[in-house]
Amino acid sequence: MAEKLKIGIIGCGGIANQKHMPSLTKLSNFAEMTAFCDVVEERAVNAAQQFGTEDAKVYTDYKELLQDESIDLVHVLTPNLQHSFITVDALEAGKHVMCEKPMAINSKEAQEMINAAKRTGKKLTIGYQNRFRDDSEVLYKASRAGEFGDVYFAKAHAVRRRAVPTWGVFLDAEQQGGGPLIDIGTHALDLTLWCMDNYKPQSVTGSVFYKLADKHEGNLFGPWDPEKYNVEDSAFGFIKMQNGATIILECSWALNTTDIREAMTTLCGTEGGAEMKANPGSPTSELVFNSAKYGKLVETKPATGGGIAYFDAGAEEPEVKEARQWLECIINDTEPLVKPEQALVVTQILEAIYASAKTGKTIEF
Repeated sequence: MAEKLKIGIIGCGGIANQKHMPSLTKLSNFAEMTAFCDVVEERAVNAAQQFGTEDAKVYTDYKELLQDESIDLVHVLTPNLQHSFITVDALEAGKHVMCEKPMAINSKEAQEMINAAKRTGKKLTIGYQNRFRDDSEVLYKASRAGEFGDVYFAKAHAVRRRAVPTWGVFLDAEQQGGGPLIDIGTHALDLTLWCMDNYKPQSVTGSVFYKLADKHEGNLFGPWDPEKYNVEDSAFGFIKMQNGATIILECSWALNTTDIREAMTTLCGTEGGAEMKANPGSPTSELVFNSAKYGKLVETKPATGGGIAYFDAGAEEPEVKEARQWLECIINDTEPLVKPEQALVVTQILEAIYASAKTGKTIEF
């Protein structure tokens, strides 16, 4: 490649510093970060100094960054409310876009992002890095190979006991569009739909709870101000697909349970099943296949290093694999692994869970 891809970072907060910028730094043979934007100038300055090129530019207005014709792609890493319009503007400005999950706060805005990508011919992907975990890849390959037969029942797990994020705007419903459902439930649902290869929902029934806003004792990330906690603390969905398959989605930031599983899935098929199980005291998960053979019930455990992405140690972290695949698809003009049309279905289902909980009715597609 004659020249490296030039990347603009829009939003220099937690997810940018934890995931995207460190990952892109490890792929400096492909690309370099040449522009940084944040409404808090100091954050953009710090990011440029730590991760940028020597002549990296700093902005507080993303529209000014998009005017830079040398930038090939941008990573949209802002609060959820801003994902859609920034992504559309970036695509219209001729940039490829990696947008952090969730795709948007509602399906209408998510569809506008897809329309803009098709209209401009630019690539768009969404940050579902848990697909790139070792255990996720093994499970996906086994499912595609027919290991489990017809997968007709699944569970999407995103359950924390007490791990409410107390920084940034996580507790602000307007900025984020919701709480754990749109934050971590989105990962579990994406993983489940991807492994099932089923993106045709028929109906959704949901329950959303606001029960523990004033109960922060034992929280992993410390106490919060209950007056500023205006998102749900847990949510649950019953999802029926057009082919009759059923998915149960469970997610929480705070729930009185010891069955803690985040960004994991359970698949049940006609020939066998699989479960991602938590290892107590470890960030990694255990993948278990189950079936019946030779007159006996059999369980096998593929040797994987699966864990919650960007908390997992391995030869190449899931978030780096995600960034590598994304950059290579731009260089080679191929499709990203996470297609925006798939992320749209995730958004539609999450939106339906909120709507069902609010109205008390099942939402039909």
